[in-house]
Amino acid sequence: MGVTFSSLWSRLFSKRETKVLILGLDNAGKSTILYRITMGAVVASAPTVGSNHEIYDYKGVRFGLIDLGGQSSLRSSWSQYFADTEAIILVIDSNDAARLSLAKTELQKLTKADELRSSLLLVLANKQDLPAEEGRLTPAQVSEALGLTDLREREWQIMGCSALTGLGLMEGMDWLVTKLEAK
Repeated sequence: MGVTFSSLWSRLFSKRETKVLILGLDNAGKSTILYRITMGAVVASAPTVGSNHEIYDYKGVRFGLIDLGGQSSLRSSWSQYFADTEAIILVIDSNDAARLSLAKTELQKLTKADELRSSLLLVLANKQDLPAEEGRLTPAQVSEALGLTDLREREWQIMGCSALTGLGLMEGMDWLVTKLEAK
């Protein structure tokens, strides 16, 4: 009786976890975004070596958010996390135009991976709180540099955001919820 009740209880009240990878080059703001979303505050963090994993319930979806280190020595291990990924949040440093071609190369690798073929892609053009005079690119400029309009066989969205202020983050999560519910 206890096993039957336990099984029924878990089917009725537990939510399936939606696996989301948070990827991007080092210093793009991935960990800051992770903790801003899940804790609602900026948390001091060091460069991620390995991964950070948080569970976040939002608008009826249980997200398993996995933030992976973006240093060049760690990017080759990203593929170990690809299985069962339903969405990718690609974080771009909008104030680092010099490395956008490298970010584009990494994006191309992600879009070619068989395990990620049906994954949604949310691109967050981070650091929109910085002045444009200091070199910050708009989301449209980031989109152009990454060649997002060439991704015709994948659902994607780009949004400007600020990990420090929270600007645009929940709008990005709203887009993911809407698209995941439509699947």
